[in-house]
Amino acid sequence: MSKPQPTERDRWLALIANLPIEDPAARMRMLRTLESLGAAVMREGAYLLPGTPTCRQGLEHLAEYIVKGGGTAQVLEVVPMSEAQQRAFRGLFDRSARYTELIKVVDSLKVGFGIADPSAISRVLHKQRREFEAIDALDFFPSGVQERAKSALAEAEAEVHKLLFPIQTRSGLSADEPLQCRTWATRRPAWADRLACAWLIRRFVDPEGSVTWLDKVQECPAGALGFAFEGARFGNSATRVTFEEMLQQFGLAESAALAKIGGIVHFLEVRDTQVPEAAGVQTLLQGAARRSTSDQELLGEAEKTFDLLYEAYYEAPKR
Repeated sequence: MSKPQPTERDRWLALIANLPIEDPAARMRMLRTLESLGAAVMREGAYLLPGTPTCRQGLEHLAEYIVKGGGTAQVLEVVPMSEAQQRAFRGLFDRSARYTELIKVVDSLKVGFGIADPSAISRVLHKQRREFEAIDALDFFPSGVQERAKSALAEAEAEVHKLLFPIQTRSGLSADEPLQCRTWATRRPAWADRLACAWLIRRFVDPEGSVTWLDKVQECPAGALGFAFEGARFGNSATRVTFEEMLQQFGLAESAALAKIGGIVHFLEVRDTQVPEAAGVQTLLQGAARRSTSDQELLGEAEKTFDLLYEAYYEAPKR
C-alpha cells in the first residue's frame, strides 16, 4: 500500500541561508523580513514557515535577494517524520502568550471605566487593536485564545464607546441666552476635543470669554458653561464628540472647514474612521503638550494648530 501524500497542513518550508559576514546591513534586512513573515528560527541560518503559497512566495523573494547580495539561500520543502515533530513545529508558531498578554492589558483598562478619561482609554485600546491585528496577521494556527482576545477587545471598545457617547437629553440654547464674556469650563487632561472646543469658543463664539480647567472632581463654577465632560452643558452625543455638537448648537455646522476639523478631532478621540491629516495634528498637539508648562500655554499652542487648519481648509464664498 502506498503511503498517503502529505497535505498542505503537513508541509513546511525551510529557508537555509548564509550571508557574507562583511555585510551586517544585509543580514539585518534579512532578519527583519523573516520577522515580518512570521518565520520561526530553528538555528542560525535555518528558518521555518508553514507551507502556504503566501509563505513560499515570501521566502523565494527573500532567497533571490540574498543570492543577489552574494550570499547563498535555498527554500526547501519539509515533511515531519512523526506527529511529535509536527506538534513541535506548530509549537514554534504558538501566539497564545501574546494574545494572553493583550487580554491582560485590556482587562486592566476596565478598572478605569467611569473613572479615567474615556478618551485616554480609547487611545490605549486603539493601540491594542493594532497589536491584535499584528499578531493575527501572523497567526497561522488560530486557537481559542485568539477568539478570547478578539471578544475582550470588542467588549471593551463597546463599553468605551458608551462612555464617549452617552445618550443624554439637553435643553439646548435658549434664543436669549448670552454667550459673550462668559466663563467656560472643562476638565483636565487637555486633549484634542477639549482643546478644539476651547479654540472654537474663543475664535467664533466668545472671543472675550475665559476658559477654566478643572480637576477631575472639581465642581463647575456657578455661572460657567461646562463643556466636554460628563454632566457638562455641552458634551458628547450618541454619535458626535463635543466639538461636533458645538458646531451644531452654535450654527456653525455648515462651515466645510470646521466640519473637516471636526472629523480630525472625532478620530483623535474615538479612533474609528481614519482621517489622513489626523496623524500630523496628533504629533503637533503631543509636541505642544510636552513643551507647555500650563493649560493656558498648551491652549495657546493648540490654537495655532487649529488656526492653520482652518486657514488651510477655508474657502471664501463664491460671489
